[in-house]
Amino acid sequence: MVNPYKIKNCYMGKLPHGSDILTELGNFCQENGISTGIFTAIGAVKNATLGFYNQTEKKYYKHYIDQPLEIVSLSGNISIKDEKPMVHSHIVFSDKDGNAVGGHLMSDTIVFACEFWIFELEGERLVRAYDEVTGLPLWEMKKILLNS
Repeated sequence: MVNPYKIKNCYMGKLPHGSDILTELGNFCQENGISTGIFTAIGAVKNATLGFYNQTEKKYYKHYIDQPLEIVSLSGNISIKDEKPMVHSHIVFSDKDGNAVGGHLMSDTIVFACEFWIFELEGERLVRAYDEVTGLPLWEMKKILLNS
């Protein structure tokens, strides 16, 4: 299932030093009325919390890394869950030796420096609902677009 979207607005900014990445991105979306979008960012963090979803147990396990890290790749999407913007992101970090680690971005990932781009999308609002197969809040896709 695929829904068509167009870029409505593009926002560029930086997150405050010492802030939590997910909290700040969520607040930005709430304050600017962004309900559907995609984003990316680069920078560095003071420490990080990553999640790994155990598909059998249907729960996240957290991994805390208490050291400075570079953000190699941060990308995600914005949709609606419980009538509020939900920021869903995956991230890859590198350490001082160039070793990479990544996963689901969790709260308690603290910004050293972070520049972001958010692309607000125009089209059908994406809403998350509980998916029984995965145990995750996934998009409710209502349209089917067939390209020939």
